[in-house]
Amino acid sequence: MGEREDKLFIEVAKVYERIEATTGRLEMIDYLKKLFLETPPDVLDKVVYLTLGSIAPAYEGIELGVGEKLLLKALSMATGISQDKLEKKYPEIGDIGKLAEWSVENKVAQSFFQEDLTVNNVFDTLLKVSQATGDKAQDMKIRLLAGLFSDSKPLEARYIARIVTERLRLGVRDMTILDALAEAFLKGRAFRDQLERKYNIFPDIGKIAKIVAAKGFEGLDEIKITLGIPVRPMLAQRLRSAQEIMDKIGPRIFAEFKYDGERMQIHVWKDGSVKIFSRRLENITEPYPDVREFAARAAKGHEVIFDGETVAVNPDTGEILPFQELMHRRRKYGVEEAMASYPTVTYVFDILYLDGREMLDDPLEDRRTHLLKLLREEGGENEKVRVVEYEVIEGNVNELERFFEYAVERGTEGLVVKDPRSQYQAGTRGWSWIKLKRSYISKMIEPVDLVVVGAFWGKGKRAGTYGALLMAAYSPEEDAFKTVCKMGSGFTDEELASLPELLGPYKIEHRHPSVVSNLEADVWFVPQKVAQVLGDEITLSPTHTCGWGRIKEDAGLAIRFPRFMGWREDKGPQDATSEEEIVEMYKEQLKTVSDVTEVESSTSGDKS
Repeated sequence: MGEREDKLFIEVAKVYERIEATTGRLEMIDYLKKLFLETPPDVLDKVVYLTLGSIAPAYEGIELGVGEKLLLKALSMATGISQDKLEKKYPEIGDIGKLAEWSVENKVAQSFFQEDLTVNNVFDTLLKVSQATGDKAQDMKIRLLAGLFSDSKPLEARYIARIVTERLRLGVRDMTILDALAEAFLKGRAFRDQLERKYNIFPDIGKIAKIVAAKGFEGLDEIKITLGIPVRPMLAQRLRSAQEIMDKIGPRIFAEFKYDGERMQIHVWKDGSVKIFSRRLENITEPYPDVREFAARAAKGHEVIFDGETVAVNPDTGEILPFQELMHRRRKYGVEEAMASYPTVTYVFDILYLDGREMLDDPLEDRRTHLLKLLREEGGENEKVRVVEYEVIEGNVNELERFFEYAVERGTEGLVVKDPRSQYQAGTRGWSWIKLKRSYISKMIEPVDLVVVGAFWGKGKRAGTYGALLMAAYSPEEDAFKTVCKMGSGFTDEELASLPELLGPYKIEHRHPSVVSNLEADVWFVPQKVAQVLGDEITLSPTHTCGWGRIKEDAGLAIRFPRFMGWREDKGPQDATSEEEIVEMYKEQLKTVSDVTEVESSTSGDKS
């Protein structure tokens, strides 16, 4: 057999340096396109993973387990510079990657057998680092990394150090990779949609890259739903009133309870094996042995992928507990105790795959028939995994409102109303699923999820930390983050003091190419950290770029008096509230104001 195809890692590092320096998204895509075209197909998957700052797709849950202390030990071993000196130099330089670059430039220890690093060298070594376990795991990780740094050039060391500490900071996301792949191998970005549809059902972007690089369009036919690989979930839009929802997708609808729990995609094999994935596609199987047990029992010898919501329940009363209570289950240790204290019920609302057949293109009504048969006839109605509570409503708004009130009374957030004819649109937020929550009936009582893209230094009592964060909504059509507010309220003193350290891993020297902002922040970040934000109302803004030109020429939308409500660790940047949702919320707010004005005018006329 011949040697594996490979690529010098320094060529990859030089592209990273160009990407790091650019503020233009089109430039970023062009750099990636050239990199992909110049990379052998056999190694392209590894280049893609490394470019995303990882060595595997997110759902595999592979962690390198390398902290700063361990990295400094490896650098010291490789360069002959004492760890103490490196620790003193680190605050001066302020970036772990540039510290590694400096240490390799100034190394005392010279290697007599230095080899050029290749992508395979780097990737395979990092894979071994992730696999090191047991009593001597740390020593093994240090030796492996020291070997890499001994052979690395200064620029290579910069990016290796950032990758292993999860601080690559290029800000390249999956959608940017898809754009570059479409340009490189599918005759242009106009074909990105075809690539994205496949990515939505098979979100291993490294494998997709390898397939299209080798086979182009023909390779897309090979990409199918696969047990053990999560499908990107379908999401719902939101409207304020039952009448609007009925007008949008009626007259015949499915109205389902909207639970305040954790979205789960549950993959079950015929032998009873189970894997569970979060809405962010993280493998969350281990903390939920009860869900695994009951899901396997419900599937009963079938191969199936369920989509549902798991809630914590009061073990004494059976009442549904808030989402925050369920998060006690997200732990590596003490799982049995947590399971006893916070038992769960999983409400399944969709079935994506059954015994070898993809079901995404089937109408929801047909998918629901399969689901009911599987869970009611075979799983049993009293199981801890059951079909979502729902009603079929035929064009009657009063019935929808009645069921909505019933759902709220039962401790849920409201309803998700669905078109029975709809397909499952993986990875999209479509109008065939619409949320109706009580909080939407008023001005902005419902929080939104926004991404931190920048910060402004504080003054007075806030000197030394950030006084406000620049927050953005996400535009999936443009793969861009558009500013919607500066948020400085709602933080405790401790939360404020911790912001520079908390956001430090995402700090970059210039505005990220995917951030659209008219404001010049003091500090910029890679869009990554998601916060829950509550404001008084949404207003027109001459400054913020969210919804720019959608309501009024030369104006965007802003959230007035935004307040921090907490971090959303369960959401990634692409799960944030969309620009379209902000626009729709503003339009609905206008309607509410208009309705109130009409009522006040009418009342005033009666009195006179």
